[in-house]
Amino acid sequence: MERLNLMIEGMTCEHCVRAVRGRLEQTPGVTVNDVKVGSVALDFDPSKTNIDDIEEAIADEGYTAFVAD
Repeated sequence: MERLNLMIEGMTCEHCVRAVRGRLEQTPGVTVNDVKVGSVALDFDPSKTNIDDIEEAIADEGYTAFVAD
């Protein structure tokens, strides 16, 4: 498993948090550690998914994600 911290643009409320958490929990190989307005911390199995797929899953919910420095 690899750890990943993403910043997420466009999130404004708890509904956003639930939407992102729910979508990521449906993504194979992803374990969500924490979702807050504007960020997510997760672990992922690179044999099942990759950063691009994770960012795309978040984009499917209407938000823009990028790797935090």
